[in-house]
Amino acid sequence: MADRTGRGLFAGHLLEQFPLVPFEEEGRLNDARIRDNFIVRVFAYHNLQSLFRDRFDRGEVVRFHTVNKYLLLAHSPKHYTLLGALVAAIKKHSPAEFKEKYSALFMEALANKTTPRKNVNVLHHILGFLKNDLPADDKKYVLDVIDDYGDGLVPLIVPLTLVRNYIRKYNVEYIADQTYLNPHPKELMLRNHV
Repeated sequence: MADRTGRGLFAGHLLEQFPLVPFEEEGRLNDARIRDNFIVRVFAYHNLQSLFRDRFDRGEVVRFHTVNKYLLLAHSPKHYTLLGALVAAIKKHSPAEFKEKYSALFMEALANKTTPRKNVNVLHHILGFLKNDLPADDKKYVLDVIDDYGDGLVPLIVPLTLVRNYIRKYNVEYIADQTYLNPHPKELMLRNHV
């Protein structure tokens, strides 16, 4: 009888050759949060590969790091800080060395799962960009919905949708581009269950 514990031979060899590729045990994907995190990592890995596919410059790296700020904060604030320091010191590294270090830290950060508490923190930060535009009663409503998410009463998509609508309405470009708000195609409807 085959032993179903551990990794299979193919998966083991694949991870040896491509250690940064997102990997998850099949059975664990039945959990909505684990599945969402896995899919987020798949799309983030693709974006990372696109960044480093050809020659890259500091401006492209800064832009990539900036649009992934809140995604990284939702997964690991510690890694966001480490990555920021690495980006600030990009000139001290050869392109190959920088690519290797940044890629490893970036994927390591996303391997940390988000939690309602981390998501609530990120949503509050994002809401801060609307403080001068949002009427007090709308702000209170959004904060109440964020609290409902934190208490497990609504899925993440509810406060995200509210925040996205206000970001669009008040044209907050810095936040509109954040990967956190749209880490994967909406057609997947993953966050409806997280």
